[in-house]
Formats: sequence, C-alpha cells, structure tokens
Amino acid sequence: MNTKTKRRMVVVTGIIVIVLVVILAVVGGTSSAKSVTIADAAAGSLGDQKIQVSGNVVENSFETKDNVLTFAIYDPQGDPAQQLDVRYDGGVSATFGNDVTAICTGKIGEDGVLHATELVTKCPSKYENALDALTVAQLVGYGQEVVDKPVKVAGEVKAGTLAAAGAGDRLVVVDPDSGEELAVLYDGAIADAIADGSKLVLTGSLNAQGKFAATDVALEG
Repeated sequence: MNTKTKRRMVVVTGIIVIVLVVILAVVGGTSSAKSVTIADAAAGSLGDQKIQVSGNVVENSFETKDNVLTFAIYDPQGDPAQQLDVRYDGGVSATFGNDVTAICTGKIGEDGVLHATELVTKCPSKYENALDALTVAQLVGYGQEVVDKPVKVAGEVKAGTLAAAGAGDRLVVVDPDSGEELAVLYDGAIADAIADGSKLVLTGSLNAQGKFAATDVALEG
C-alpha cells in the first residue's frame, strides 16, 4: 500500500469516526420521554424529566393568550377531580377541544405545570345520518324562525376554515348546491378524519348573530 492510499484511508476513517460521534451525541441528547399517568405527573417527583402524559381536556379549561395555549387534562379512567395543567406554545390542531384526548410531551416546571413541547390530539370518528337534516340554504332561509331552536344541518367544510377550539369560529360549512355559507361555533372534539371538503351533519341551533352554535359535529354517514 503506497503513502497516497494510506492517507486516503486515514481521511475516510476520520470522517466515519466524526459522523459516528455526531450520531451518538444526537441520540444520547434526545432521550425518549417516559410515559406516566396524570397522578404520577401531579405528584411533583418528576421535575427535569422528559415525560409523556395522556388525558382528556377538561371542559372549557383552555385559553390562548399571546399564542400560548393553556389547558387542563384529566384521566377518564381515574379520578376526574385530579387534573394536570398544561402549557403549550406550538401549533394547535383543529381537533383540539373539550374532552378530546391530548397526548402531551414535555417537562414539569417548578410551578407544577407540564410545559409541553409536543401536543397530539386524538378523537374517535363520529357519523350521523343526514336524512332529517336541513341544508345550509334551508336553515339560513328560515332566518329568525329557527333562532335558538334545536335543528340538524348538513354541509361541507369550506377549505381553510378549520380552527382549534377557542379561536373564534371553529369552521364554516357550505351548501354544495347553492354556495350558501354558515359559520359554526363549537368547543368540543372534532374527529381526526374531518378535513377540507368533508361532509358534516351538525346538531345545534342558529343564534341571533346568524352563526350556528353546534352541540355535536359528525361526519355524514
């Protein structure tokens, strides 16, 4: 083996060693989160540990201020009175809402709050028959006659209008035949499968401001 070949092998070996060191540093520095219960997280003994906690969002516990979402979660299989406060300043999915399952990853601060760096929401799909539902055009046409009266209405999700709970209008549904639109207010959980163009059946009532205050949002099925 000549000197030139030896030098090339030394350089290649050095590069491989550097790459391995970097990979080991990254893997070692991003240890996986420890899955714990809400009771464990609330006990106050997990400070500085990266943990993952799953729970359902406490009804109307959420608030967004300066792009930071705060809310509380509880264990549906445990003591509903035991809750964990969560703080999250990342992007929030449109599925976020009352009683949705929230999977939160982060660390417990000295304030006892879980400062989450990751938030995943899950909601089971719900389906509703649209046979007895009004179209958006029919509902809007009735006007004051149906204000505050419980009804069902069917329509399609207008593209780009899905938003997380607490951000104003949750979505807008469109009548595919007339193009009539209806803004929808809703703070509950929205199924993961609901997206732009989804056909929905909404239960609720039209309010005095011409918006639909929904008590249930389901996929047409």
